[in-house]
Amino acid sequence: MKKALIAMSGGVDSSVAALLMQQKGYECVGATMKLFENEQAGVKREKTCCSLDDVEDARSVAYRLHMPYYVFNFTANFEKEVMERFVCAYEKGWTPNPCIDCNRYLKFEKLYLRMQEMQMDTIVTGHYARVVCDEASGRYLLKKGLDNSKDQSYVLYNLTQEQLAHTQFPVGELSKHEVREIAEANGFINADKPDSQDICFVPDGDYAGFIERYTGKTSRTGAFLNTAGEPIGTHRGVIHYTIGQRKGLGISAPHPLYVCGICPEQNTVTLGGSQDLFSRRLTATDVNLISCDSLEKPVRVQAKIRYRHPEQPATAWCTPDGVLHVEFDEPQRAITCGQAVVLYDGETVVGGGRISSAEKF
Repeated sequence: MKKALIAMSGGVDSSVAALLMQQKGYECVGATMKLFENEQAGVKREKTCCSLDDVEDARSVAYRLHMPYYVFNFTANFEKEVMERFVCAYEKGWTPNPCIDCNRYLKFEKLYLRMQEMQMDTIVTGHYARVVCDEASGRYLLKKGLDNSKDQSYVLYNLTQEQLAHTQFPVGELSKHEVREIAEANGFINADKPDSQDICFVPDGDYAGFIERYTGKTSRTGAFLNTAGEPIGTHRGVIHYTIGQRKGLGISAPHPLYVCGICPEQNTVTLGGSQDLFSRRLTATDVNLISCDSLEKPVRVQAKIRYRHPEQPATAWCTPDGVLHVEFDEPQRAITCGQAVVLYDGETVVGGGRISSAEKF
């Protein structure tokens, strides 16, 4: 009998994924990753996705399914690979997506290795995505979940061929409504549990406050500049801002102002009008390709520049230095360094990378 390690967050999606794998005939083992101590984030235990309640919810489902269940302590890895990267990105004036780093370095690196050490065949998560083996090319493809409103393929673009060969996303074939119905029919304690909306270690959404607590450093004020480079006010510190931000600027003007540029080296934040936020081209580094080995020649794709952003038609290619270049048919608003750009060919993920620059070209 094949064996599956189920990554259980305590939520309904991973719980139903475990049930579906059992129904496919797999011997399943449940595992929850303990990712951080609450003191690291300065938040109360009951407000985080790593709370005791979440562990108990996962344990309850595992018990109901007669599965062995473990809690693995990955706190040191999470701090190094996710929290520190998050802080460093903001200090560079970038806006990171820590869920991507968590998937890359924790679920599909540390937990994946644990799966191999336990001599199991596959790792299973509750992501809304699909893995398909393309017989013609012999490659494993990452595809969107069938429920487009819940699709999570964007945060999984770093998966390698080896990882995809040993990964399954059972709920990727279902809608969220169907998942909750299955959970309800099987008496799962978390059938109606709300989805987590926040970054787990910043549940109050105050990123700057978390960074100041984590680093022990107080933000340094600096100059707001207009697009001509002239001082027009004082900002509270670069970690308080992200490209496209309008609220919380604390500056009055005859027309709406938006954050158009962040320069930590000069400790300045540039403000402009909505028209100043649009760029036609971006570059990205730390590139991972899934559906092909290379992008030496320009190809037509649909490109997504943030998780909740609809894909847009574009042309993409990689230069010999490994940098991904994406040129959009139409200028895109608030392309943000530190976010991921993910390329699609219909429902298939071509690949992606971390945005490192945006140009108005």
